[in-house]
Amino acid sequence: MNHSTGGQRFSRRQFGAAAAGAAAIPAVLAPPSQAQPSTPIPDKLPFDGPIEYAGAAVKPKAEPFPMTQVRITGGPLHDAQDWNRGYMSRLAADRLLYNFRQNAGLDVKGATPLGGWETPADGTRASELRGHFTGHFLSASALLYASAGDQAAKAKADYMVDELAKVQTRLGGGYLSAFPMELFDRLDALSGKPRPVDPATGRADPHAPHLPWAPFYTIHKILAGMIDMYQLAQNRQALAVAQGMADWADRWSASKSEAHMQEILNTEFGGMAEALYNLSVLDGNPQWAKAGDRFTKKRFVNPLALRRDELRGLHVNTHIPQAIAAARRYEISGDTRFHDVADYFWHEVAGARSYVTEGTSNGETWNVEPRRMAVELRTTRGTATAECCCSYNMLKLTRHLFGWTGDPRYFDYYERALFNHRLGTIYPEKGYTQYYLSLVSGTWKTFNTEDGSFWCCTGTGVEEYAKLNDSIYWRDADGLYVNLFIPSELNWEEKGLQLRQETGFPSQQSTALVVTAAPPAPIAFRLRVPSWLRTAPTVTLNGRALGATAAPGGYLSISRVWKAGDRIAMELPMHLTAEAMPDDPSLQAFLYGPLVLAADLGAEGLTENRIFGDSAPRFMPPGQVREDAPGVHHSAVPAIEVPRFRAAAGDVSSWIQPADAPLTFRTAGQAKDVTLAPLNSIFGRRYAVYWEVT
Repeated sequence: MNHSTGGQRFSRRQFGAAAAGAAAIPAVLAPPSQAQPSTPIPDKLPFDGPIEYAGAAVKPKAEPFPMTQVRITGGPLHDAQDWNRGYMSRLAADRLLYNFRQNAGLDVKGATPLGGWETPADGTRASELRGHFTGHFLSASALLYASAGDQAAKAKADYMVDELAKVQTRLGGGYLSAFPMELFDRLDALSGKPRPVDPATGRADPHAPHLPWAPFYTIHKILAGMIDMYQLAQNRQALAVAQGMADWADRWSASKSEAHMQEILNTEFGGMAEALYNLSVLDGNPQWAKAGDRFTKKRFVNPLALRRDELRGLHVNTHIPQAIAAARRYEISGDTRFHDVADYFWHEVAGARSYVTEGTSNGETWNVEPRRMAVELRTTRGTATAECCCSYNMLKLTRHLFGWTGDPRYFDYYERALFNHRLGTIYPEKGYTQYYLSLVSGTWKTFNTEDGSFWCCTGTGVEEYAKLNDSIYWRDADGLYVNLFIPSELNWEEKGLQLRQETGFPSQQSTALVVTAAPPAPIAFRLRVPSWLRTAPTVTLNGRALGATAAPGGYLSISRVWKAGDRIAMELPMHLTAEAMPDDPSLQAFLYGPLVLAADLGAEGLTENRIFGDSAPRFMPPGQVREDAPGVHHSAVPAIEVPRFRAAAGDVSSWIQPADAPLTFRTAGQAKDVTLAPLNSIFGRRYAVYWEVT
């Protein structure tokens, strides 16, 4: 009747080696921390020469259920979904279309332009990324329709697709953008060339023509939005627009030599390759996949294919989408070079370059060697750690790797990132999102404004909170996987199975699955047993304890002919743990189950202007970064003293004890005691996650 698929307890740092061994192709890997960068580089690199595409799809081990078959029914993720939906509903379609119509010389229909990264070409501060958020918005609208059946979101996005098709026609039938082709002319002309020097200063001449910010990055967002509108919202016009855009990108990139195209790829280009691969599968045209191959940056993928970490100094969110593209290329072709790129990249970032929240990046780059996270944090430039776009994209990559292996430990990572770096970065009610989730002690969370920010993370934010149901349940030929503990309903239409997950997790330390309809045939239910449990959990079926269970880090599998009313309940007892930095055992963070805990350090120096802002200092024009700039900029606010702890080695529960409120704790016996609560619950206050413990 039932059996378990066991798991061994692994730390999240050890997982990097173990999960790689379970990959879809045989591989013997060293853990990321033991990689040998001094290994001689072979004469012929994996991606030397032209890349040849031949479609040969790889059958996945597991697939997610379509979002249309899953609904979140309550809890904090349902709240986040509603807050995001409210924010999206307040953004007028004609404002989102303003820059596109202006670029094409069409009537803007009396709309007021948006600000921030969507600032139009009406003055001297036009954003070279204008139009990117509109692409994100199309994706988010399609996701919201699929995940929640939101007809209003679909209708608004359908209108936008129709209007953007008119812009595309005016611009010639292929190219579709909110900025002119002049940006691509500069990209072509200046890539690979040194910036002219001002002889008077000996520095780069600020008046000389310069590389554009990231034009293909923006084109990718629009192309991906059209693909999502076709695939998730059944808008056939969006497919035609996407095909026109792909044809333009194919012709533009094909006109460059491979050497020059590699120079062009040094300017951020987002997920162009992934979008073209996806489109190739959707309409059966291999030409789009061949065009996608031109967006393979070889100086990035070659070391990864050799399992070498040469990530130091790279801009993080420029490169995670390239790893996602490699994963997708492997899936549609079976080319194991791309498998190795995505697989090794994930294990190195998750195992050797991530903080306790599973966030990664520091000032948007990786600044040190792997596993030197204490050095990374202590030498941060300002407070800009753990960019939210990076977490969004790492979760996308995680889904690919889980699909190849079905290894539940990928969802240990996913769960921690979801509940700490994603759930805690959307502002209650307003629906605003963050640029960085800073882990510098004494900092606070900062969010975008209503219509004046539109950072990259504003775009991935509206997408993230429109698809929170996309990974709860997965399936294979034998049954389903329950990977996340979220109140929800599943309707497996093809098999006639319906079930409801009842849980208040993480406030409630248990979950239950209730079958509401079932076919007269056996189906396997596989319940993920989290690695953060200390022992195998207690599981009951219809009130009676099961005779089998599974170790933490595995799946409990129950296969039987189900009937309506069957109920499986699993206890999920959480415990306090400490997680030290790999390069400094004295620098520690504390968790309760998968929840990262933080201390409320008060609101000294904080105003609304410091919490909601339009600035993103790294991208402000030269000379316009102000010490009093709002939002993501923190430097003008005085630092505060953060307590240090003295505690004997061993069980942290001996000096961190439960407080009166749920999921809260209080230190004991310290020079200055603090109250700890989940990081995702703290807003408008200073906080600390990492502590010096001696």
